[in-house]
Amino acid sequence: MRKDIHSPKVEGVAMAVVREPDEEGEEAWYVYLVNQNDFALENVLVSSRGYGEIAGEARKTSEMRHFIGQLGPKSWARIERIMEDVFALSNQFWLSFYIGNELHDKKYIFLPESIQEDNFTTVPLMKMRGVMIQ
Repeated sequence: MRKDIHSPKVEGVAMAVVREPDEEGEEAWYVYLVNQNDFALENVLVSSRGYGEIAGEARKTSEMRHFIGQLGPKSWARIERIMEDVFALSNQFWLSFYIGNELHDKKYIFLPESIQEDNFTTVPLMKMRGVMIQ
């Protein structure tokens, strides 16, 4: 029965973590969803959570859910602010959206200590530097 379930491949959609000034002008880290496609993503839902170990002790963050009605073609949306304290954890973002009547989903995981300047790349469309997963 599982072989009968069609899971469409997610392409042209990325999650990025970038550092930029917040409202007070202080440097902060933010998570963005980037749609590099020529079509909109409908009913976008992003679920985020962190998990892992810090100093040998199991840790996990609260799960957050973010709804974006539509993410237009060749555009991006800020999902949430992320604190440096959780960079030592695996930070998971589970994305679900529709293209037409077809449901798509993909899991993006920023591994522990992967959010750092050594891993920066230029995030397409945004013209900013950050860590990105496609």
